[in-house]
Amino acid sequence: MIQQQEIIDVLKTIYDPEIPVNIFDLGLIYKIDINEEDDVQVDMTLTSPACPVAETLPPMIEQAIKLQVPETKMSVVNVVWDPPWDQDKMTMSAKLELGML
Repeated sequence: MIQQQEIIDVLKTIYDPEIPVNIFDLGLIYKIDINEEDDVQVDMTLTSPACPVAETLPPMIEQAIKLQVPETKMSVVNVVWDPPWDQDKMTMSAKLELGML
């Protein structure tokens, strides 16, 4: 059975190309579901609806999960806009990295 921390570890290797912080610490990941068949579903948002990687980032994440957690049968990334992303969703380490604290 895949553990949620395994997926988080993968997500922490993926960076927004415009911001030098990984997508997990940026607060872009809203939900991680792993079912009994080792299918992984991730709900995420982007910093802006006009984000230039809106089309390419989700498939990149799906592929990274499959490659780095080989037990994964299927991975699906859904982009959601509710609730909208804001800086409060960032971890303290992300805020420190960006000089916001």
